[in-house]
Amino acid sequence: MRRFTTGDLKRQVGDVTDAASREPVVLTRHHKPCFVLMSYEHYQRMRSGLDPRRAHHIAEMPDEHGEFLGKAIEQLAKGEGYDDEP
Repeated sequence: MRRFTTGDLKRQVGDVTDAASREPVVLTRHHKPCFVLMSYEHYQRMRSGLDPRRAHHIAEMPDEHGEFLGKAIEQLAKGEGYDDEP
């Protein structure tokens, strides 16, 4: 997450808002985080709970994700599936 000072926001509003359109940015005052600036679309996704990056407790995990995870763990336990090994 990029960081800008509140002074940067005053002087470079275009650069700061351009960065915030891609991902949330932290605004600092006296070297301490004080605000987060993000696109309205990102805010709406976050508020709706529909953000696909949501973390699930294993008990709440959708069945298809649990099956995929189980197969991957079995494969790794057998020593298979490591893409970076010859």
